[in-house]
Formats: sequence, C-alpha cells, structure tokens
Amino acid sequence: MKHAHPFGSVFYRKLDHNRPVVSHGQGIYLYDETGKRYLDGSGGPLVVNVGHGRSEIVQAMANQAMAVAYAHAIMFTSEVLETYSQELAAVTPIEDARIFLLSSGSEVVEGALKLARQIQMARGESERHLIISRSMSYHGMTLGALSVSGRPGLRRPYLPMLRDMPHIQHPYPYRNDLSGCELAGRLEEAILVHGASDVAAFIAEPISGASLGAVAPPDDYWPAIRQICDRYGVLLIVDEVLCGMGRTGRWWGIQHWNVAPDILVTSKGIAGGYFPLAAIAARRSDIDAIADSLGDYNHGGTFSHHAVGAAAGRATLQIMHQENLVQHAALMGEALGQRLHARLGNHPSVGDIRGRGLFWALEFVQNRETKLPFPARQKVAWRIWESAFQLGLVVYYSQGCVDGQDGDLIMIGPPLIISEEQINELVDLLAMAVEDTLANL
Repeated sequence: MKHAHPFGSVFYRKLDHNRPVVSHGQGIYLYDETGKRYLDGSGGPLVVNVGHGRSEIVQAMANQAMAVAYAHAIMFTSEVLETYSQELAAVTPIEDARIFLLSSGSEVVEGALKLARQIQMARGESERHLIISRSMSYHGMTLGALSVSGRPGLRRPYLPMLRDMPHIQHPYPYRNDLSGCELAGRLEEAILVHGASDVAAFIAEPISGASLGAVAPPDDYWPAIRQICDRYGVLLIVDEVLCGMGRTGRWWGIQHWNVAPDILVTSKGIAGGYFPLAAIAARRSDIDAIADSLGDYNHGGTFSHHAVGAAAGRATLQIMHQENLVQHAALMGEALGQRLHARLGNHPSVGDIRGRGLFWALEFVQNRETKLPFPARQKVAWRIWESAFQLGLVVYYSQGCVDGQDGDLIMIGPPLIISEEQINELVDLLAMAVEDTLANL
C-alpha cells in the first residue's frame, strides 16, 4: 500500500509502508485529507469506545488545561483527579478500590507487577517475587510487561534482557478442548513447582486480546483460578487494558464470571483515545498495608495522576453512563455476532467466529475440518486488513495465534456507539475484503 506522505521525520513502528494523512473523525468514521471515509471497525487497536469528535471530552480537557494542565502528583492533588478516581472506583469489580493513573497499558502492567510484589512484602511475604502468566498472552512492550507476556514474536529479540517468569497453558477452546478446571490446574501445578512461598501473583486477560483474538475461556475457568489463588495466597491481576470499559458488554471482562480480582489494570478505552490514560485499581486495605509497612508505593511516572487525563477519563465515563453504552455494547454485540455468522459463517476459510459484546474475531484456516492454518509467509490476515482498508474499513489484524508464527486473525471492535445499520455496513465491507483476498491467494 503506497500513499503520498508529506512528512519525512516520523519514526513509525511499522516501517514498510506509507500512510494516508487523517483529516478528522466523527462518530464511527474517519476521513483522510482526500475526503475518503473509513468506517473505524476496530477503534484503532480497540481504543475508541465513545466515538470520534466528542466535543464534550475536548471541552472538559480544555477547561482543565486552562485551569492547570500539569501539577506533579507528589506535590499536588486536583479536584478532577479526586472526583474521577472515586467515580472510576465505583464501577470496578474491586470493593473499596483505590486508583493510580498512568499513561499506557504497558505502564500500568509494570505498576501492577510492582504493586503485587509490594503487597506481598507488606504482608510479611518478602520471598514472593514470581509472576505467573499464560503462553500466547500479551501484556505490554516494556521489559517487565514482556517478561510476563507469552507472545513469542514480540519477546524474541529481547529474550536476553527479560526476567524468566513462568508461563502456563492458555485457554483456546477452538483448538483445545480442556475444561476450565483442567486449565486452571496448570496454575496450581506451576505454583507448586516454583514454590508457593515464591509466587506473588498470576496475571491474565479475562478474554484474550490481540494474541488470540477474543478467546473466552470455559465458564469454569475463572472461578477455579480465583480459588487456587486464594488457596496459595497468590494475588490475581486481571489485565483489562483491551477488554475493559464496556467492550465485552460488561464494564469489565472478568464480570462475565462474577469473579473479583485483587488488582485490575485498564487503558485503551478509559479516555476514549482522547488522552493517553491508564489506571491501576487495587483494594484500599492493600494500599493501606503498604503505607503502614513500607511507607510508600515504590513506583511512579512523570505524567501519573495527570489532571487533563483525569478530565478526559471522567468525561468519557460520564458518556458511558449517560448513553448506557455498556448495555448498548451487549445488545449490538449480539447483532454483530449474528451478522458475522450469517455473512461469513459458511466461508470455507473462516475457521472460527468468536466474541463477546463488541469485541469479535475471525480466525482463518486452509481447511475447516483439520483447522490447518495458513503459512505465515502468505500474510493472510495482513492482506485482508489491507483489502479492507482500501475499501474504507479499519480492522485490527494479528498473526501467530496457533503457535506464535502461524494463525491469522481479524479482530473487530468498533466504537460502542455503533448502530445496527452501521454493523451491517461493517460486515458487508469485511466480507468483501475476506472474499476478495482469499479468492486471490
């Protein structure tokens, strides 16, 4: 894909193609400088949940920036920070939660790992330092977050720099028929192998994000995980960076199983994409224990507790409440799932269609019976993404879900404001991209 691009000094993550210049966005649509319209079918990487062009968020940010844009969190608090933290805490699944704001998902994962360690120290369990996670998982690009991530391609260049943390088998019902209790048993085995006195926490996404594509575990999985963590004094960290803030038709993905974590991290949709914002939520009693035993939480960031970020987050949260977007995501998610199955469910290369709320994924295979993936060299997911983009549809692609190399996914996660008519438009464009791409492999 080649586009004329007037800039030459930007260093992008993906280095092999130019990009059109975005002009503006409104609702679920983006427009480039030529006037071409793109239906934002994935909110970028599942970020835009309340839609583009929300003037109320922009105004809230502007008002706060005019009052004061930055005040260091060690020196000051702010009314908007205190109010927003109370309102966000009220919708978390952690009773009497306290909130620590940072700037990205990777940052809050790093912060949660350190917090788990310090909670254990405050409890008198100073030997506990290991964090168990899952294979084929993703928790961020910083070195600590990569140490607990299990996605091989992202870890490979940095393996000499990473701490070797334990990883257990991930749930993947399409390719693995183990029960939730059997899969949760892998956690207990890992705790016993490494020694319960050394294990601080277990971290996982309630519903897998970019690495596996909207994979929900069997229903008995999360209750069993909670029981095992309690049995061995291991803290449960849920990574809701992608699947939180209403994305799956509940405020938080973990609420589909009525399980409460010890620590929750979230980002992406927390401020709708209007500000780089992320949050750690933890029990007040655990934070108080750190204060009593250790004095301070030994972590921070220059832009933590940012007043403008809090204003953006609060305005986004208010929209979520006022427009009942969590309930709307659940309702529209049913429509999206039905439409995807109706339009693409019988395609010979669509192996699985899965999702919750407004987070769905399609996994592509050479053979539906054997579930044989396409070879990575064919770049099937990328080709479908490129075709969709040319048609004016933004989706999210990933490769490697089967073994870290092979396995092609297209993920869908539009703004939660999407209508049923727009869902039909999205699925029609996606179907065209899928059919054209696979017919011309």
